[in-house]
Amino acid sequence: MGFNCVRLTWPLDLMTNDTLALKITEVVSNLGQNGLMVILDNHLTHPGWCCSDNDLDAFFGYPNFDPVIWAKGLGKMATLFRNVTNVIGMSLRNEPRGTRDYPDLWFRFMPKGAEAVHAANPEVLVILSGIDFDTNLSFLRDRFFNVSFTDKLVFEQHWYSFSHEGGAWVKHNSNDICAKIIGEVNHNGGFLLDRGFPLILSEFGTDERGVDVSGNRYMNCLVAWAAEKDLDWAVWALTGDYYLRTGTKHMVETYGVLDATWKNVRNSTYLQKLSGIQHPFRGPGLQEKKLILHPHTGLCVTNNHSGNVPTLRLELCTKSEPSTFDPKEGILWINKMCVETPDVAGQKVKLGVGTKCSKLGQISATKMHLSFKTSNGLLLCLDVDERDNSIVANPCKCLTKDASCDPANQWFKVL
Repeated sequence: MGFNCVRLTWPLDLMTNDTLALKITEVVSNLGQNGLMVILDNHLTHPGWCCSDNDLDAFFGYPNFDPVIWAKGLGKMATLFRNVTNVIGMSLRNEPRGTRDYPDLWFRFMPKGAEAVHAANPEVLVILSGIDFDTNLSFLRDRFFNVSFTDKLVFEQHWYSFSHEGGAWVKHNSNDICAKIIGEVNHNGGFLLDRGFPLILSEFGTDERGVDVSGNRYMNCLVAWAAEKDLDWAVWALTGDYYLRTGTKHMVETYGVLDATWKNVRNSTYLQKLSGIQHPFRGPGLQEKKLILHPHTGLCVTNNHSGNVPTLRLELCTKSEPSTFDPKEGILWINKMCVETPDVAGQKVKLGVGTKCSKLGQISATKMHLSFKTSNGLLLCLDVDERDNSIVANPCKCLTKDASCDPANQWFKVL
């Protein structure tokens, strides 16, 4: 499936029960034997389902969230895995929330948890959640986190379709709401990347049965943003079903990558979408490769060599040829050949050697529609023919205001 790391959730009670502690070491060991890294995520205090505002362990000082016991538990867990090389990080607490999730309390107690982990395990990454169900780290804009170490400090952020205005993805045009919410996500956490700090998108996902219109639209937007930022991430969830969840045995996890048998992929199209952001686009030891991602499919634009005339098609991003697009110039180059747009809707987009290069514009609020005008003034956009994944030109759709249609097939993210 292409994953290389597991965000393994654990309750604080685990560190007060030696038998259960032994079990988690067996799980981590097995993951390591299969080449998987592990991030240990302190998800809650007592075993159960998470999360709501009125949980008794929602935030520091709640009845079931004693900061002293929490810090001791983190230290014990860090000690347990001190010399286990596939444990690469510890997330201090999942989704701080509730009526008391004030930044002042966060600044008071989070450093103590961070120092407890660092003292017990100097090698492991220390990962910090924000407030408001880990959607908000904006309080770090003008006040920073003071600890005795900095070179292994990581922040995490969560983003679901329901993380913002209720029903936003069906009430508003996808271009308009995607651009608006990306602005909020960047303000609340993405800004840390611009300041040179690591940020993990440590939870996202949607109902993989394909029935959630909001979730489907949001995922296309999220994949585009994650690709642009070249983020590390963890999708919720691998789980096919639960032994016991909120009193129900074998409840199916509709967000799960695996089906209820734990043997098969629940939705191969969803997994294909994620494949577009599974490989880094840049970073240490990598030769930067500029690509154009189609977020809806998780594939990238490349040259189609199969016909007599070179055209464009979608391909796995790892197999796609490099592309170059300068928004000011408007010329899209694929491996030293430029795009030549057709003059009639429905035709395939060709590639040429440079004598008839077409000028493309990035329109709509997301800038993900690549458009051009025909000789008779018709506005067309690059689109995907789902029959063979070839790139064609069709009338631009769903550019703004109209919430009834979905522009995802015409979204192309220039990376």
